[in-house]
Amino acid sequence: MKASNKIPQATTKRLPLYYRFILNFAEAGQVRISSKELSEAMKIDSATIRRDFSYFGALGKKGYGYDVQYLLDVFRQVLDQDERMNVAIIGVGNLGSALLKYNFQKSHNMKIVVAFDTSGTPEGKYINDIPVYPPDLLEEKFAEYNVELPILTVPARSAQFMTDRLVTIGVKGILNFTPVRLSVPDYVRVHTIDLTIELQTLSYFMRNDK
Repeated sequence: MKASNKIPQATTKRLPLYYRFILNFAEAGQVRISSKELSEAMKIDSATIRRDFSYFGALGKKGYGYDVQYLLDVFRQVLDQDERMNVAIIGVGNLGSALLKYNFQKSHNMKIVVAFDTSGTPEGKYINDIPVYPPDLLEEKFAEYNVELPILTVPARSAQFMTDRLVTIGVKGILNFTPVRLSVPDYVRVHTIDLTIELQTLSYFMRNDK
């Protein structure tokens, strides 16, 4: 099932969370849930959940709630959980190494298959069973491993240079962990996660929420 209309970005960002929580309910053996139960588990108000779900048709029944397995099937299809996406790490410093060790353990459709770093070797130096190659082999190995999504964890000075190379080989999206505001064509989507900004924002709210 796909949404018949383009859904809001805020709703799109919540879809993986819905899938994760619904999967937890299914693994716990729960057959049906209400929007109130989801609301209490996810800390999202019931009205928002019902509105988000409405973009995908009539998912529930009044007085019954939602069938857990049906919801799971719907969101698995929406998120293409049955179709794996190959991921590459660009830059194996502290953060890159941590991501290699984690490797989306709870995700069924994301897998880090290759990494690139100046410490890599032409034959592939293995970390957590994942080969690490030198950056010179990026274009060749991206094609060989059928990589769709790169995660950028290089030093700031290298971020734009590596991004330009990724754009040249045709990537459609980049998850950026560098503090650099990357310049890319309109057809390439960049999601930036700046841990310093997130921590500063959290610190502000902790000190000012009374």
